[in-house]
Amino acid sequence: MLGSLVFLFIFVPMSKLFGLLGKSLKHSFSPDFFNSYFHEHQIDAEYRLFEIDTIQQVTAIFDLNPVGFNVTVPYKEQIIPFLDELDESTKAIGAVNVVAFENGKKIGYNTDAFGFHQSIKPFLTFHHERALIFGTGGSSKAVAHVFKSIGLDVIFVSRNSSADSNQFNYSDVNETMIAACKVIVNCTPVGMYPNIDESIQIPFEALTEDHLVIDLIYNPPLTKFLSNAQESGATILNGASMLREQALKSWEIWNK
Repeated sequence: MLGSLVFLFIFVPMSKLFGLLGKSLKHSFSPDFFNSYFHEHQIDAEYRLFEIDTIQQVTAIFDLNPVGFNVTVPYKEQIIPFLDELDESTKAIGAVNVVAFENGKKIGYNTDAFGFHQSIKPFLTFHHERALIFGTGGSSKAVAHVFKSIGLDVIFVSRNSSADSNQFNYSDVNETMIAACKVIVNCTPVGMYPNIDESIQIPFEALTEDHLVIDLIYNPPLTKFLSNAQESGATILNGASMLREQALKSWEIWNK
């Protein structure tokens, strides 16, 4: 007589899943940052890259049941209709870079603004009354939100024409505008790896030691745009510190 067979099932919990949603992500340092953070703090979690061709494919990422994920270009605005709620500050900004799953709902947050504010604090002086922002996408919205909240006037530069009196075309940028705007921020991907020889063209000779020139790109650490600005005497800052600050704030949101 055969003895009864006993099957022993051992439940092994899966690692918590996080990631970065975007279109072209090979340049991103986010997985290295988070996975190193998980290893250092002995956290059973994994951070992946979620590359999708269209925002409609985000539903497949939802099906993976992540705890949360970050969002980068070009989906910071496009993802909003796929979410259930936005927190109040994110509504004001109009762009999402963090999604958290809370009580069955997909909630959108923005930690770009927090990260940017933290990164620029040590560099702001009384000279910095007006900011010139290149780009009008999700990142530029967070940057503008920060500047406006601390009392700086904001002027946008875009390749697209606009009836907005505070938005200009690239061809409008001249020495007078550069002299009037002591803070200049590149929120576009121009100059990002692998296109490291590219740069937004401005009259760099109009820059002074009173100028703060910021490039949200962190790969490479010194873009051609920043290099040109530095040669003209401006203080420069890349996006590495912003990346770290917004990432840590994302982790705080996912664990609240």
